[in-house]
Amino acid sequence: MTKLFSIIAVAIMATTVVSCGQSAEEKAKIEEQAKHTADSISAALEASLAGAMEAATDTAAAAATTAVETATAAATEAHAGH
Repeated sequence: MTKLFSIIAVAIMATTVVSCGQSAEEKAKIEEQAKHTADSISAALEASLAGAMEAATDTAAAAATTAVETATAAATEAHAGH
């Protein structure tokens, strides 16, 4: 009985050791999911940066327009006084 139990225990342990780990298909699937996730994150970052650059450009353009209008108004007032 002990011998039979030992054989069964060894068989279960051997099966566990052999069956543990991922198959090549599972590894490929995990790598594909990781690549897809990385691509999604990259696309989101690019979109975010593009939006930030557009906002910064709009803000700079508005500031430049305001500065030109202010300078033009000051020059017109100075010229009108002479």
